[in-house]
Amino acid sequence: MSPEESTQSVSRSEPGRRPFVMPDAGQRARLRRKRNLVDRFYKYLIGAGGISVIVALLLIFVFLFIEVLPMLRPATIERGSEYDAPGVDRAAVEVAADAPGTFHIASERYLDVAARFSNDGQVVFFDPRDGSLIARETLELPEGVQIVSSAIAEPRTRLVALGLSDGTAIVVRHEYEVTYPDNQRRVEPSLSFPLEREPVRIDEEGQPLEQLAIQEGTRGGIVLAAYTEDGRLLSVRYDAARQGLLATAVTFERTAVELPRPAERVRALLVSITLSDLLVGDFDGRLSYYNIRNFDNPVLQDTRQVVDDGATVSAMDYLLGTVSVIIGGSDGSVTQWMLVRDEATNERYLAKVRSFRGHDGPVVSIRPEYSRKGFVTASEDGTVGIHFSTSSRTLVHRKVSDVPLEYAILAPRANGLLVASSDDRIQFFEVTNDHPQVSMNALWGKVHYEGYAETQYRWESSSATDEFEPKFSVIPLTVGTLKAALFAMMFAIPIAILGAIYSAYFMTPKLRGVVKPCIEIMEALPTVILGFLAGLWLAPFVESHLPAVVLLAVLVPGSIILASLVWMALPRAVHQRIPDGWEVAILVPVVLAAGWFCVFVSPYVEVAYFNGDMRQWLTDQGIAYDQRNAMIVGMAMGFAVIPTIFSISEDAIFSVPRHLSQGSLALGATRWQTMVGVVLLTASPGLFSAVMIGFGRAVGETMIVVMASGNSPVVDWSLFQGLRTLSANIAVEMSETDRGGTHYRILFLTALLLFGLTFVVNTVAEVVRQRLRKKYSSL
Repeated sequence: MSPEESTQSVSRSEPGRRPFVMPDAGQRARLRRKRNLVDRFYKYLIGAGGISVIVALLLIFVFLFIEVLPMLRPATIERGSEYDAPGVDRAAVEVAADAPGTFHIASERYLDVAARFSNDGQVVFFDPRDGSLIARETLELPEGVQIVSSAIAEPRTRLVALGLSDGTAIVVRHEYEVTYPDNQRRVEPSLSFPLEREPVRIDEEGQPLEQLAIQEGTRGGIVLAAYTEDGRLLSVRYDAARQGLLATAVTFERTAVELPRPAERVRALLVSITLSDLLVGDFDGRLSYYNIRNFDNPVLQDTRQVVDDGATVSAMDYLLGTVSVIIGGSDGSVTQWMLVRDEATNERYLAKVRSFRGHDGPVVSIRPEYSRKGFVTASEDGTVGIHFSTSSRTLVHRKVSDVPLEYAILAPRANGLLVASSDDRIQFFEVTNDHPQVSMNALWGKVHYEGYAETQYRWESSSATDEFEPKFSVIPLTVGTLKAALFAMMFAIPIAILGAIYSAYFMTPKLRGVVKPCIEIMEALPTVILGFLAGLWLAPFVESHLPAVVLLAVLVPGSIILASLVWMALPRAVHQRIPDGWEVAILVPVVLAAGWFCVFVSPYVEVAYFNGDMRQWLTDQGIAYDQRNAMIVGMAMGFAVIPTIFSISEDAIFSVPRHLSQGSLALGATRWQTMVGVVLLTASPGLFSAVMIGFGRAVGETMIVVMASGNSPVVDWSLFQGLRTLSANIAVEMSETDRGGTHYRILFLTALLLFGLTFVVNTVAEVVRQRLRKKYSSL
């Protein structure tokens, strides 16, 4: 044999075929290097893909957390400047025994101009950041008449009233005209008189107005309430009436009434923006509620002790919207009260809502925010506090002066704080308080919202009115998410897993080759189509055929069992005509017939047992029924989840080693006993993985819930009530939010919660799947 022949092995070949030649050592080395290179490339490619998935998940988490992080930052105030109160002659003050104090400060929206009202009738406009004087006006008082009281209306009205010693009052509004000469913003402050320039008569007897309140109604009209020196409680209402051909002349119709005399000396008065409620705080620490809706016939409806015995009501003011009132006591206490309605009598009464961190000295000033349910308090001990009602938080509590304070007010955008002290000094503070609504209790606990008699979980993020109190409890959304997923799984698990058992173990391979791909193709159906059909077709159909739904749940399984019993009773010759694994084909017409029968008899059952209307019958039993409810969501979402659970479960059951089931059959067990005792136990990790992945899919589903649930965020596990899930809420409300606002960031918080929930569920399912593969890899 030649050397060339010795290095090659030639296989036997058939005539006409090229003989196969084994590669030599060099070729084998090159092939090995190529194979190693390809293996290494795909190894690193797959590793890079896995790492990129992890990095993508981490980036999503980081992005969500960055959007949520600003809500966790505490509120702060930074001293910007301190100066003598504008308009005060410091030399005259040092000589005089009693200098005029500050009873009100207000600012323009962007803190370009502020106004200071003093007890001597001076109105000074100044720059709040440095105290520089901009303009000064003096209110004209009748000769020999002094200012003895003052009142401030709801902040957005910019209305101020001064009670005089002759029983009259001056009503004035501070206004700010904004112009843009040469593209520069310019603010021109001025005063206007909404009633008359001259003082208006409150008390016909001319007694000094010891206490005063003023309010402008949302639908027009101005009400002034006053407590006179001789102990009478008066109320005067002015309603505008337009006259003339073009209705340009405005006159006011005056209506005056004397209310029931208070039992104790009055300390403060408040009127609501509806002009129907008058609150009276007295020196005995009590708060009284007068119903003045029928202005000519006011009624004292309720009186409550609002501070501890021995203390007095030292200050009080409404929050935005004049639904809740904040009470400050001479003992430094700060509490919130509001009017709630008694369902039994339909009468309103005063109820305490919550308490806030108090002061060590009497509270002398309480002023609300312009656009939120926050407020600021000032005390004689030199401390100020910034609080927020809904979250029950005292955001800032700080000592700012060594002398007693007179007044404190937040800027309209809550980004500045002006504090006046008894030594006629004013301090300006920069305020950072972007998200006061957020707290653990506000997000996860029951909250006593305005207008409700009890604490509740509620999600109501917006309304048509500015004074609306946002409600950001995520409990209704979390419950809605779990409720939708639970009902979907209750619908999907029995159908998917029982179908997988039959398909993998009992069905003929030919039929399985058709059924399994068809069910898996169902997973490609767009969920928006399923939601559309569920909301516009399934929900109305179920509502009009409620008895059919109940009958379907009973008669369809019953008909299947009955058909099975009939099949077992048939002769063996009949059984032999149907090949093994095709028995399911017999059940198809049985199920269809049972479904048709349920729909057909539904109207007759409804007439016979539910007075012709099962929905109304449920309502009469105290069970509310919404057309788009959790049952509709469960059906539609369950239909979407079935392919996922079925496919994974079927693969898990089909992959059980045949020798295990064959060994069980060889020992005398029936096919059903083998399935229950051997196959299901072996495939149980895979079944668990299928259920968990299906649950994760249901938790994150959006479009079906948006279109079929009614989107009502309620904490109710009823099958017939609507719901709102975390994902649907994000889809519905994200476009309506103000970027960077509290609502915007809370939606990102719910997204983070949803991300964490689905991540945990899917991770657990994947861990179970990996353990399953490892457990059976050696079989």
